Amino acid sequence: MHLLHDRDLAVAFDRAAPAYDRFTAANPGYHAQLRRSARRLRLPADGAGMRVLDLGCGTGASTAALLRAAPGARVTAVDVSAGMLARARAKRWPDGAVEFVHAPAQGLADAGVRGPFDGVFAAYLFRNLGEPDAVLAAVRRLLAPTGRLAVHEYTLSGAPAHRALWTSLCRGGLIPAGSLRGDEALYRHLWRSVLDFDTAACFRDRLRTAGFEDVRVLPAAGWQWGVVHTFVGRRGGAA
Repeated sequence: MHLLHDRDLAVAFDRAAPAYDRFTAANPGYHAQLRRSARRLRLPADGAGMRVLDLGCGTGASTAALLRAAPGARVTAVDVSAGMLARARAKRWPDGAVEFVHAPAQGLADAGVRGPFDGVFAAYLFRNLGEPDAVLAAVRRLLAPTGRLAVHEYTLSGAPAHRALWTSLCRGGLIPAGSLRGDEALYRHLWRSVLDFDTAACFRDRLRTAGFEDVRVLPAAGWQWGVVHTFVGRRGGAA
């Protein structure tokens, strides 16, 4: 099976958007894990004066996690899928707290997204990118000198058991459920994109190569152990 890329992937997310929140709500721990990863940005408790970039915001679950971690922050939420963004925009947000931007992660500058940001949060994004290193370089440039990055992603541990678990979950649940909604191609993409992407150790090294320092890898709890990890680091060196 070929992975979906660029326009084809955006169209698949557009199609899945109306049912996406219901689908993720059935995932035990989905929102709790996002909130935990958002807290790992270590923003001030009130978030006052902080600027945060939510890269690949989808229907806004990650945006909500950021505002819960730092209620006074100003969030720029970016996604390539117009359908997902429409769902996010339709939700209730504190006045002036969120700016939504329709753009690919590779086209932030063209969309007028400007730093510096105190933090960047990217949930379930990087394995979908054709050029993850270019996006990491752009993210680093957008961060303030003390800015931090948190990536919440399906990244397998590298153990055969976790690879087999992921395939079992997809074939036994995610893909059949997605096919009932007409979204089988998207969930087959999800399955293969995780198998083909970096292991947790490889993505940690990718972050270090991109110039991030103090990189830590933190596994998710529960059934996601060995399947989902949070990566945190700070911008290092000169801009």
